[in-house]
Amino acid sequence: MKIFRGYKIGGLQTKIFNLMLVFILALVGAYAVVAVWQQRSLSAVVQDSALRQQASIADVSEETMEAMLSAFLTQNTALQAYIADDLFGEVRTDVLTLQAFASELFSHADSFSPHPFYPPDPANAGIPSVQMQHEAGVDPADSEALGLAANMSEIMLAMFQNSDKLNSCFVATTDGCILFVDDRAEVYFAEDGTIKPAVAVSERPWFRQAAEAGDVIFTDVEADTFSGILGVVCAAPVYRDGELAAVVGADIFLTSISDYVEETATEGGFLCVINEKGQVLFSPETSGVFKAQLSGTAPDLRTLGSGGLARVVTEALGAQTGLQQISVDKKEYYLAGAPLSSVGWAVLSVVEKELTRQPADAMLAKYDEINALALGSYRDGAARSARTILVLTLVIVLLALSGALVLASRIVKPVERMTRRINSLQEGEGIFEMEDAYRTGDEIQVLAESFASLSTRARDYIAQITAITAEKERIGTELALATRIQADMLPNIFPAFPERPDFDIYAVMDPAKEVGGDFYDFFLIDEDHLGIVMADVSGKGVPAALFMMVSKILVQNYTMMGYSPARVLQTVNDQFCANNREEMFVTVWLGVLDTRTGRITAANAGHEYPVLKPAGGQFELVKDKHGLVVGGMEGVRYKEYEMQLAPGAKLFLYTDGVPEATDAKKELFGTERMLRALNDLPDASPEEVLKQVRRAVDGFVKDAEQFDDLTMLCLEYRGGG
Repeated sequence: MKIFRGYKIGGLQTKIFNLMLVFILALVGAYAVVAVWQQRSLSAVVQDSALRQQASIADVSEETMEAMLSAFLTQNTALQAYIADDLFGEVRTDVLTLQAFASELFSHADSFSPHPFYPPDPANAGIPSVQMQHEAGVDPADSEALGLAANMSEIMLAMFQNSDKLNSCFVATTDGCILFVDDRAEVYFAEDGTIKPAVAVSERPWFRQAAEAGDVIFTDVEADTFSGILGVVCAAPVYRDGELAAVVGADIFLTSISDYVEETATEGGFLCVINEKGQVLFSPETSGVFKAQLSGTAPDLRTLGSGGLARVVTEALGAQTGLQQISVDKKEYYLAGAPLSSVGWAVLSVVEKELTRQPADAMLAKYDEINALALGSYRDGAARSARTILVLTLVIVLLALSGALVLASRIVKPVERMTRRINSLQEGEGIFEMEDAYRTGDEIQVLAESFASLSTRARDYIAQITAITAEKERIGTELALATRIQADMLPNIFPAFPERPDFDIYAVMDPAKEVGGDFYDFFLIDEDHLGIVMADVSGKGVPAALFMMVSKILVQNYTMMGYSPARVLQTVNDQFCANNREEMFVTVWLGVLDTRTGRITAANAGHEYPVLKPAGGQFELVKDKHGLVVGGMEGVRYKEYEMQLAPGAKLFLYTDGVPEATDAKKELFGTERMLRALNDLPDASPEEVLKQVRRAVDGFVKDAEQFDDLTMLCLEYRGGG
């Protein structure tokens, strides 16, 4: 069919005109009736086919999303359960070690002399130490078991210092005394300076449960008696000649797990942890069935909602579950669970079912748009044809009878064939394809081509949605792995040097994206020299993270070789400039502390000013001489300078993410606010100093987005090295 100056050549109108000249019969009226009926029938078939294809698209999309969600949610739940279970498994091993040592000690009591023990000392605040408490009315000097148990002091102290999971470890005797190790000596004193009496040892939940079970147990989540922090106690009984002699155990504060669970919350999905009683211990939800509560008041999920929820909870406590669909709180959810075998708990991954319908809804909306355009085009053509046929029928009703029969045969055949083909499509099986019978050169061919195009695009759209969803999952997994690798590259175990009383150091790095370009480092060059690095790579994301790793390795290697700070920066700069096509650079502050004298030799390659607090003084900027950034230009020479630290002095290093933190009004946090935050707690430990600065930054920016990496380091020099 062609259009010439607004007139159709080869269309229905032309065919009818040619046939009228040849066949002067009055059958045009009959043909008109047949043609109108066929058009209405085809329109009904089109609408019915559209409804069927919509239902098919929705079913296929939902099945595809459910299959992908099942694989991802099940694997992710098992991974999260494995990570959490590793914490409790390691603590269980530590408690079994204490039980074995105590059992040997009490079984051969005659071979050991009483070991000295001491009450809590406020001077030990923040320092791991062995301490003793007793119930009111009990004289520890009369306790033979306490003196014997005190022989475990060294092993408990070593166990506490070498574990980043224990908050305390202890041995409690049946005569009302308890010997324990932690670094919170200050919490055991009342406001008048007197030592708080211990709660009746035999009435503590962990003591009763261990004695009743006769084996290693984990308590429910409860608030700590002295600090009020939520935690779990792992305990085991110790027997002497068949009689209970003591209970050993370890305390785990669950703040980190609670924070981790909070961070899993997304739009419509989250993680929660339940105990063996079916009670929610950790969850980002603040209302509804999945709200976290203390074990004393939390309901059993197996008694709430539908039977499906009770089934999933029961299965998850014993083994990993597949994807399950439940209805609770008037919402449909997908659930998957995995057990924490060490403590008898379970992890549940929860996703609202409504999320799986979003791709299908988007696809159906696009389909409706395409279908509406095709149907509108068809109806317009059909309406024009009907008007033309009506006019011609009135003019040549007596002349077009025989011609109308031939005309109906030519036009109706492809329409009927198309109708039969559309009716044969069942629930999305197959697609509508163009055939020679539809190539009529008129509106019928246009309609057939529209159907074929619509069917093909719908199929391709489903394939594209499936591929895009799979690619997003792969990228998310790789970014998560990159985040863990980058975090592991930096020193992240604190206290970093527990055996060194002459200094203390603490650092944090919070990237703006999944991976960042900031980094810090500290390492012992030898027994008397400590290397300290703070750096900021240009750019963000994966390229900056790769450049950061290379920078960290080169700076540390040359420093460990005994190079001076200035020579280290010069050597690394020359290596970067020799092959730096991407023109990336890094700002670096590098210092070497002589732990015997407190003298720091440092060099600055375009980095932020360090902040120094003299002993008994306030934090102030040290406006040192800046050299050019590393990687900026070959052949640069860097200058060194020295700082003298007296015992009690502190050094604070940071990247520009701290002073350049921006609130919703685009106002910078600034150096002055940073100094005020530092001087709010000038005598606090390095860890508390960094937490104070972070609190100040968070309070300033509030809900504004973090645009830059935020990295800080604090060193306290104590002297006496």
